[in-house]
Amino acid sequence: MPSPKSPPSNKAQLPFLGLACGVGVSTIYYNQPLLLEMGRTFHVSEGKAGLVAVATQVGYAIGLLCFVPMGDIAERRGLMMKLYGAVSVALLLVSLAPTLPLLIAASAIAGALASVTHIALPIAPDIAPKHMRGRAIGIVMSGLLLGVLLARTFAGWLNDLSHHFFHFAGWRTVFFLAAIINAAFVPAMRRYMPSLPPKRKLSYSDAMRSLYAVVRREPLLREAAVMGGLVFAAFSCFWNTLAFLLGTHGLGAGVAGTFGLVGTAGALVASFAGRQSDSHGPRWVLTGGLIVFATAYTGLWLNESFRTPFTLHLIFMAVCVILLDIGMQCVQIANQTRIFSLLPEARSRINTVYMVVYFTGGAMGSTLSTLAWEHYKWNGVCTLALGLLALALLRHLTGDRTKYKPLHPTDHSRDFVLEG
Repeated sequence: MPSPKSPPSNKAQLPFLGLACGVGVSTIYYNQPLLLEMGRTFHVSEGKAGLVAVATQVGYAIGLLCFVPMGDIAERRGLMMKLYGAVSVALLLVSLAPTLPLLIAASAIAGALASVTHIALPIAPDIAPKHMRGRAIGIVMSGLLLGVLLARTFAGWLNDLSHHFFHFAGWRTVFFLAAIINAAFVPAMRRYMPSLPPKRKLSYSDAMRSLYAVVRREPLLREAAVMGGLVFAAFSCFWNTLAFLLGTHGLGAGVAGTFGLVGTAGALVASFAGRQSDSHGPRWVLTGGLIVFATAYTGLWLNESFRTPFTLHLIFMAVCVILLDIGMQCVQIANQTRIFSLLPEARSRINTVYMVVYFTGGAMGSTLSTLAWEHYKWNGVCTLALGLLALALLRHLTGDRTKYKPLHPTDHSRDFVLEG
């Protein structure tokens, strides 16, 4: 086994980073198939239960803003170990929450600490050759996206099993085991990752001030962030209301989680999308992702509008979920390939700006989709999602068409941005 002083090969490091991202990001998706169960535990409406998911995503956005810039100024392995330990404690608090307000508060804290995912992600282009950055991001994103999707499967089925065999609020079991998993990841990080010192000395206050300079000086970052936020808002509309939709068919959290498992088939496209970004450019991949995403949502809407045999109905929904995940991954990988080419020594801060906008969009989508469901059910959710997607497409069509040119790691010609 590699020691901390003798780092493993890049080939081994990339899958481990994918695992790190998957473990971290799972935290913010466990609750989505469990919202109905949480509502029953505390005897509240679907709309109030939906606030748990909203709080988690708002907390995540705050964590991205506060913690992720530290990836440019601190030793990253130690920082990640501390955050994995802290998020395990927060998840334990979620599992023990006695009231809905305390559950919402603990969920927001867990979401903020789960931002450790985006301290790990920018390491990928650092350890890959310039011509393979898209592929490296694709490999790590595969792990992250599997974490997103399998978190729902794990949560849904563990909830049902716990409730069936032990007559216990299964969602509490989910978060208790998640706390154990994150705690176990602390020694794993020390064992399998090398020391990752910062590339340059910079104070935390200077790093935070430089965020504005990065946003102001990089129009491509602004474009990618807006597009990413809008598309993720549309993506969150589906996953935040899926449990409610399946509830109208008499299906529970386990089935909602199974759709996460179905979506893992779409995760296989991550590495392919990364290679296409290297070969044809990220903008080409973005266009394809938006088309696939819109096709998936149109199919999901039509599937609920027409009466079909129940088995066929579920099969078609599963196909649309796969397409939805493929479209989302193409957009995300293409956007991150573009932004990680901008400033090698500020990748954590660039990722901070992008992901804060991204998850602010997700929180917006979760909030609006809950309201749309309460007033207009599935028709309202799909109308909202396609409207958000139309805005993203408009931004794409009016965006920067400059040919993609990765910045060489030794090119410091734009370091002035770092100083704010």
